[in-house]
Amino acid sequence: MKKLLVRLRNWEYWPFSVLYFPIFFYYAWLIIKHRSFFFFTASNPSIEFGGMVGEKKSEIFDLIPDQFIPKTVLIQKGDLEKAAYNAAQIGYPIIAKPDVGERGAWVKKISNQEELNEYVDSCPVNFLLQELVDYPIELGVFFIKYPGSKGRVSSIVRKDFLSVIGDGDKTVNELLQNHIRAMMTADLDSDFIKLIGSIVPKKDEKMLIEPIGNHCRGTKFLSDNHEIDQELDDAFDHLSAQIPDFYFGRYDLKCASYSDLKKLENFKILELNGAGAEPAHIYQPGNSLFKAYRDILWHLSVLSDISRLNRKKGHSYWSFKRGYKKWRDHQRYNRLLANS
Repeated sequence: MKKLLVRLRNWEYWPFSVLYFPIFFYYAWLIIKHRSFFFFTASNPSIEFGGMVGEKKSEIFDLIPDQFIPKTVLIQKGDLEKAAYNAAQIGYPIIAKPDVGERGAWVKKISNQEELNEYVDSCPVNFLLQELVDYPIELGVFFIKYPGSKGRVSSIVRKDFLSVIGDGDKTVNELLQNHIRAMMTADLDSDFIKLIGSIVPKKDEKMLIEPIGNHCRGTKFLSDNHEIDQELDDAFDHLSAQIPDFYFGRYDLKCASYSDLKKLENFKILELNGAGAEPAHIYQPGNSLFKAYRDILWHLSVLSDISRLNRKKGHSYWSFKRGYKKWRDHQRYNRLLANS
């Protein structure tokens, strides 16, 4: 009952299908306008399906200049020998994540060979091993660019990872019992929480609970839109010009500071999301649902315009048959991840 009341009062915890239900009506209008269910496939021609769902992270990394990404290696399902060799080359701890995945599913921080063995044995799909980037600031920077025009940043979200603050008396488990965000999103039965649950943090000591920066895994999303300025726009326009046919999506990255990021220094791109990306600043606690819908709809209208302009340049929309097959394959893939 407590969870239900919190969910009713805080729309950021609503299920995706409930939150986005009103948006589907606008999307239906865009389908009619474009005379295509899959008009968005022209938004980012170099990314499969425009990056709406089911794109391979390894193929997107191939589009990005090496200096902007962490060391990343694609591992075939069950290939422990290659995984162990590359993990040793990159150095522990590392991040393991499915090559095709979303919403933090099967993303894990791997600290040693034993944990890697367990991950390889259990992961049901091909996955990436990625260097752990230790820059202190993790952001989601949304970039839009109309073909033939200069691009700009339209949204910035800063990620505040799930943690507890010690009082010198309560254990981590006890602190989590009164932590609303942990109650709504965290897996309190995870091996990591079991490991640290009996620890008593010192007074005012901050203890990290979830190292993966995903909203559905407890990370608080904070709007940093006030950091958007001409210098940042210019930096991301220059960066995006080096990625073939990329016009719409969100960079998930870590950086040392905003001043460095504006100079394209001391940062790494963890992922690049296309047409399916959200302007994640909308999840700022206390943000109104009206403002969230306004920003989602505005970004959808931009997606529509970019897709139309790219079509005029010769990038066709996927056919219904091709797009529907891709969608069905992705649904089967998600069920495989969820049930493994």
